[in-house]
This record gives sequence, C-alpha cells and structure tokens, in this order.
Amino acid sequence: MSKRTADEEETNQALKGGDRPMEMDVDNEMGEFEDEFEDEFSDDEIIEAGVDGRPDAEREAEEKASGAMDVDNTPGTFIVGRTKLEPGQVLAPDPSAYDMLHSLSTPWPCLSFDIVRDQLGDARKTYPATMYAVAGTQAQSSKASDNSLLVLKFSSLGKMPKAGDESDSDDDEGDDDAEDSDPILESKSLPMTSTTNRIRSYQVPSADPTRAPTTLTASMTESSNVFIHDIMPHLASFDTPGTVVSAQQSKPVCTIRAHKSEGYALDWASPVHHPAGKLLTGDNDGVMYVTTRTDGGGFVTDTRPFVGHTSSVEDIQWSPSEASVFASASSDGTVRVWDVRSKSRRPAISVQVSSTDVNVLSWSRQTTHLLAAGADDGAWGVWDLRQWKPSAASTEPQKSSPIASFNYHKEQITSIEWHPTDDSIVAVAAGDNTVTLWDLAVELDDEESRDTAGVQDVPPQLLFVHYHSNVKEVHWHSQIPGALVATGDEFSIFKTISV
Repeated sequence: MSKRTADEEETNQALKGGDRPMEMDVDNEMGEFEDEFEDEFSDDEIIEAGVDGRPDAEREAEEKASGAMDVDNTPGTFIVGRTKLEPGQVLAPDPSAYDMLHSLSTPWPCLSFDIVRDQLGDARKTYPATMYAVAGTQAQSSKASDNSLLVLKFSSLGKMPKAGDESDSDDDEGDDDAEDSDPILESKSLPMTSTTNRIRSYQVPSADPTRAPTTLTASMTESSNVFIHDIMPHLASFDTPGTVVSAQQSKPVCTIRAHKSEGYALDWASPVHHPAGKLLTGDNDGVMYVTTRTDGGGFVTDTRPFVGHTSSVEDIQWSPSEASVFASASSDGTVRVWDVRSKSRRPAISVQVSSTDVNVLSWSRQTTHLLAAGADDGAWGVWDLRQWKPSAASTEPQKSSPIASFNYHKEQITSIEWHPTDDSIVAVAAGDNTVTLWDLAVELDDEESRDTAGVQDVPPQLLFVHYHSNVKEVHWHSQIPGALVATGDEFSIFKTISV
C-alpha cells in the first residue's frame, strides 16, 4: 500500500451493490409520450410486453446482439468488485442505502486498526455519533521514521439526510437525528520506527466502576518487535481540556523481542478469562508466543514457542468460550486449534481449509462452535468446530467441509468478522476494494430462485456491498449496533439501513 494521491482520493467513494456508475454514455431520447390511440383498446385487448413496449424476448435478443448484456450475461447489472469501470466512470454511493456514511483521512494509510470501547454507553442509536480507535500507519519505506501509532477520536458523525430533509422546517435544529455538521477526526500520535502490520487494543477492568479502565495496545511491526503502549493519557486528553501527554507516556511500556521475523498475527485474550491481560503473537516463521501481564503491571513472555505450521502465521484468535484455547490461520492453508496448557506446544487439531494462504479468521462470539476463515483465492467459509476431531501431531491435517462457503470475491480476503450480537451476519473485506455484508440465515425458496436466476454467481446471502479503495480491515462497533469502520486508503465509517 502506498501513500494515496489527490487523484485517488477523488474516487474513494462508497457504493451499494447493484448501483450504476456515474458518467455513463447513455442516450436518453424518450420524451413526453402521447397516446394517440387513447381509449381505443378494451381491457381484454392489452398486449403484455417488456419495459419498452416490445415483447421481452425481442428486446433481449437485440441487447445480446448489440453487446448490452454485461457481467454474467445479465442485462444492466453492475456488480461492485466484479464489473470493470469504463474510462471516465466514477462510483458514487446511494445515500438512501446508508443510515450513516463518512470518509476521513490520516497522514499515512493504516494497514490495521482497532475500535476502543468507550464509556458512552451501549446500544447507542442517537446522532451525531462518537467513536474512539487506535491505528498503526504505513509510511513510505524511505520515510519509515514518519510512522506512528494513532489514537483517534471520530465525532460529529451525523446521520445521512433523507429525502425531503432539505424542506424540513427549522424546528428540527435541536434534533440530534437532523445533525448535518461535518465529521471531526482528532488524533494523538505516538512515535514508531516502522510500519504496524497489526494492532489490537485491550482494556484492563477497573476495580472502581467510576474510573475508566486502563487501555493497552499491542502493535506487531515490520521490525519483528511487538510494542505494548498504555494509551489512557491520550484518550483522556481528547475530553479533558488542558491535558498534556508527556514524551515518556508515549513510549512503550513493554517491547517483546521474541520473534525473529515480522508477523501479522496478534490477539488479546478475553478479560473475562484473563483480566490482567494475556497476548498471543505469531510471525512469518510460523512461530507463536504467549505474553502475560503480571499483577504488578509488568509483562512476561513464555519463551517456549508454539510450533506446527509449515509457513507463516497470518492470523490468530483466542476462543471466546475456552480460556486456554486459541486458533491460528496460516499460509500453509490450515487452521489449527491449540491449548496453551499443552507441554508439547503442538496443535490439538489441524484442518486443511484451503489450497491457498488462509489470511484471516473470526470466531463467533454468539455461537462459539462456528469459525469463519478467508483465503488468498477470495473464498471464505464457515466451519462447525464440532466436526473437527483431535489429531496426532505427526499426522497430516484432516479434511473438513465448511457448512457454508462463498467464492464471490475474486481477490484475497483481507478481513473477516462476525457481527457482535447476530450469529448469522458476517462482514468481509477483500482485495477487490469492497466490504461485503452477509446474512447466512437467508435461504432461497423456488420463487426467489426464479427472480435471482439471471444474476449468476451472486449468492442470495450477499446482503450489501460497500466500495472502499484498498480496504485492509473492517470491524463492527460493538456499542453502536450495525455500525462498521474500515481502513484502506482512508477510514470509512458507515451504517447501512439493511443491518
């Protein structure tokens, strides 16, 4: 990913799936229609025809002959991420499809970010919205010293105006839902000397319910080191005027030097299971380590590595229900399940889920026997862990069929995440510049099958397509139902009317 240019920024707009691109060369010669034969036909003499007054078969034959049948042989269907834009065409969002939609830029693009839980309450539905996040930058290689860890506050995130809002009276000026001010991005910068490949935040529960929890970040970098920061002072400075953050407070509280190569796999354990803090890290050598925060606030890394993958560890995640269990995804095409109590440091279960790199995985928080994973070939699927059997460390990875799989994307899957409260909704980001939302509960009946038969390779479970240039990660906001944040060339914050 390189620094975005001004030209690129002009085209970074979101689009709902099925929308048409702007600036198309379309002749519109239809003027006012005058029926010179008005009232000359009786009801039983009406001839059923297509949209232009001709029989469907005749019109479709002409379209096919003229090349008007575009993607998947479907007339007039534009599919984001699948249909190529013609020169001069620009994608534009359909405002009516979004409840909220904002784009905000940082000095350098960010490969990874994480949403920070705040003290503003759960299940928030009012506008304007406020969010907090952390991110790590990817500066140009010649300017590695320009990299930083960013602590972010997004505010004044207004609701999308609906049709007729412009004509509303001034009586609505005090209504939060009518807020139309520009979004605000505030940031605090902590110096880093290399690109952040993956960043995750963790909050240490406070014994005093009136006090904010300690917020930590772990950043896995291109340098192979993992840095842990305490960003509490930086978060507090957003909302406490006059707060000054010292240079010492911006330094790491711990640097993990166990890895010999850079990596992308990083995850904090649930505070329910490990309140003090327990961190998993994995690198491109296929090696994983556990680092534990002590009661005194220090960190200790167990130098005994977990080994078993034959290639790089791309993603890692703790089980949401088992305190000692975690899963890892690798470019060797496998997902493996581990138990930190194992003296052998070998996987308990190894499953071959792809013939290509498995880039990302997500463990359902609601139905904890479901695990989703996405691969380099654009395919992603959901597996039922109850079908996976323990295997000896010396045996080849077992085969297991997913209970659901999708090949809609034609580029690598870069991020995947279950909805925090709905075990049928999944968000997926891919290298085709799209974030897709999926509803796994959807099933086609015979009538729906006929209605959708014309659009090939578009699964009925595909709920929404959001265009986002160079998208790398997407996360749901657990305290604002249905809201998502994605990073790529810029940050995109959106909420669709369909979720």
